[in-house]
Amino acid sequence: MPLEGEYEPSPEKWVRDQVEVYERTSGREGNTLPGRTEPVVVFTTRGAKSGKVRKNPLMKVEHGGVYAMVASQGGAPKHPTWYFNLKEHPDQVTVQDGDRVWDGVAREVTGEEKAVWWERAVAAFPDYAEYQRRTDREIPVVLVEPRS
Repeated sequence: MPLEGEYEPSPEKWVRDQVEVYERTSGREGNTLPGRTEPVVVFTTRGAKSGKVRKNPLMKVEHGGVYAMVASQGGAPKHPTWYFNLKEHPDQVTVQDGDRVWDGVAREVTGEEKAVWWERAVAAFPDYAEYQRRTDREIPVVLVEPRS
């Protein structure tokens, strides 16, 4: 069931537009980042401070029904805002992959588990390796598993 509450669209116009198109077409359109061919999914989280519903298209990194959210932010020096949303509300995340929408629970991975998922992420979107070289911070990987 989708998160309820006030939806606060991204301040980035391209993100707002992509989420709108993706949701309106059940992922038939808006399913790649602008200028890219790799697929994306839309993750919905609850704002850590505002409590508002937030939506972000992120690269599709999936294995066995579990999805990874890679907090790369293009190699920026700070984590993306959605990362803090998940830290505050790990049980309030929804995944939309095409026309399939489901509720999940998020958890950050470390150690060997992170290494395995990092390889999967780079295989799905090779730019992640460059993003990690660009920043001094370790890019977090957060898994979203179906809520039981």
